[in-house]
Amino acid sequence: MTADLSRVPDLAALRLLVDAARLGSIGAAARASGVSQQSASERLRGVEAQTGLRLLRRGSRGSEPTDEGRVVVEWAGRLLDLAEEIDHAIGGLRSDRDRDLAVWSSMTIAESLLPRWLVQLRQRQEAEARRPTVVSLTATNSSRVVGAVRSGEAHLGFVEGLSAPPGLPSVPVAADELVLVTVAGSALARRRTPLSPDDVAGLRTTGREAGSGTREVVEAALATHGLQPAAGQVELTTAAAVREAVAAGGAPAFLSRRVARRELDAGQLVEVAVEGLDLRRTFRAVWTGPARPPAGPVRELVAVARARSRAQVAPGAAGSAP
Repeated sequence: MTADLSRVPDLAALRLLVDAARLGSIGAAARASGVSQQSASERLRGVEAQTGLRLLRRGSRGSEPTDEGRVVVEWAGRLLDLAEEIDHAIGGLRSDRDRDLAVWSSMTIAESLLPRWLVQLRQRQEAEARRPTVVSLTATNSSRVVGAVRSGEAHLGFVEGLSAPPGLPSVPVAADELVLVTVAGSALARRRTPLSPDDVAGLRTTGREAGSGTREVVEAALATHGLQPAAGQVELTTAAAVREAVAAGGAPAFLSRRVARRELDAGQLVEVAVEGLDLRRTFRAVWTGPARPPAGPVRELVAVARARSRAQVAPGAAGSAP
């Protein structure tokens, strides 16, 4: 049996209704939709006539939904979210995103986690007899990843840091911790007591450039004690370069434990104990559009990342589930 949809307003009218309820006035809803207030008022009266319900209570100080209006607004919001997801999915199909995926990632994630995620994505697609997605990967710092996602240059980004980038949907994919490392045999490696925050602030380190998630975490941890880090001895643009510089006898550095694990296990690098600083962070996937990752390879890659790292995601990390 085919449902009678004659009482369901079109999406543009539902958007006006949701905005009027959210913003508290028809005028504000009109501005958000780029139409005149008169046009918005007429459109909303048409919605009430179509549904046979009084949806808004109009007053001198604005508008608010009636009891029936609140129910319709809730339903409309869910319908609009679904419509937006469908629109992005159709856009992905039209631009052949089922074949090509532009991924931008922070250096640490690109070096330590993404290679395995991409291999597993390909294996999953081949097992299902599908043509594998062609992935282009750009590794840079987290702030540039966010910029690429916002501009549409990247379909999907992976970033590190203390909090989710504002204005972008995101989901945690892994937890991480920074450790202070130095070359084996150095005076700092022989130290027997942990460094205090003041000690850390006074160190001249091998560091990352401004905009990197690693630098953000260290600076934020020191800031909770009213401290700023000393000027770095050298700044490098990749985690691998920092690791190799320290291993060659350069100044100590803060690195992801993931990035330094092999050298720490081999005894080439030594972890220096630090107390009083919270150096934990969360790795996140970010994208544009609806709250859930867009259907297709974006959603598939996010699912692979979460499946491999679900047990390691920091408790309470913000983000929506795919």
